[in-house]
Amino acid sequence: MPEPSERTRSRKRQDLRVPGGDSETHLKRERPSALCCSRCGGELHGIPRLVPVKLLKLSASQRSTERMYGGQLCHDCLRRLLKQAVRSSYRP
Repeated sequence: MPEPSERTRSRKRQDLRVPGGDSETHLKRERPSALCCSRCGGELHGIPRLVPVKLLKLSASQRSTERMYGGQLCHDCLRRLLKQAVRSSYRP
């Protein structure tokens, strides 16, 4: 009998043949959704789609990108933000 946390129909089932010749039903894990940009909502590239437990096992350089606002803003939004900051700082 499955555990109470596994008694849900939202997880996909997969029938597997086990070595004894029987078949068992295994529950498939869901893949987490991709992280999104906080400004435009687009997908962030360079960040792995892992559950938090597996994400902690990666090194810090593999968890996020090294640039400014890495893991929060996409490259297009960061570019626009930097342009806006430079243009506003050089007003006479």
